[in-house]
Amino acid sequence: MPKFAANLTMLYNEVDFPDRFEAAARDGFKGVEYLFPYAYDKNQLADKLKTHKLTQVLHNLPAGDWGAGERGIGCLPARVGEFQDGVGKAIEYATALGCKQVNCLAGIAPKDAKPDALRKTFVENLKFAAGKLKAAGIRLLIEPINTFDIPGFYLSRTAQALEIMNDVGSDDLFLQYDVYHMQRMEGELAASLKNHLARIRHIQIADNPGRNEPGTGEINYSFLFKHIDQIGYDGWIGCEYKPAGKTSACLGWAAAYLSR
Repeated sequence: MPKFAANLTMLYNEVDFPDRFEAAARDGFKGVEYLFPYAYDKNQLADKLKTHKLTQVLHNLPAGDWGAGERGIGCLPARVGEFQDGVGKAIEYATALGCKQVNCLAGIAPKDAKPDALRKTFVENLKFAAGKLKAAGIRLLIEPINTFDIPGFYLSRTAQALEIMNDVGSDDLFLQYDVYHMQRMEGELAASLKNHLARIRHIQIADNPGRNEPGTGEINYSFLFKHIDQIGYDGWIGCEYKPAGKTSACLGWAAAYLSR
């Protein structure tokens, strides 16, 4: 049976972030993820996880100035030093939170950048990060993101991600497959999940259009959840969607999976 993690960046916005751990646990979630932990003391977050018996499933590497519109720095040639410093910070937090995997956001490609330079930078940064993270017992993920929501995002398709992973050549680098993003970019969800299962270590979900909860759009999640089980995926599925209403009231789709 699929196991779901509440994305606390997207869900439970009715309450302040520190209170979202309790809200998620109350609704039956056993795992949580969120974009970034760095604005909070790592010990405070670890205490929230322990108090509410939650597993920290995922967070991202530092991704530049999010408020200013940056969406990662992994491919940016002028930011290599900042990227490397961010790897150290991510290891510090992930270790304190017991988080076994972190995601690297590639970033938005500058309009005047040379494609070869972007690819080389991203590959070299991933080699650096994978080595440091593996030594710390933490898995590295990369995630293709649709270019409708984030125009110019460098990593946008499954095949592109797999090619980059091959270039990096690390046994600690895997694919984070976001169903919503890949529905928008390429479709073929069931086939992609099955064909690349060995390289996928995290799945995220939202429906399309709207990026709301499963059951609000065109994706057949009843089929997809059964399919994910049948092909043998046993990792977490992150609920990275925007609830159409109050979070708890919009969890009907998950009633069979959450033990409230």
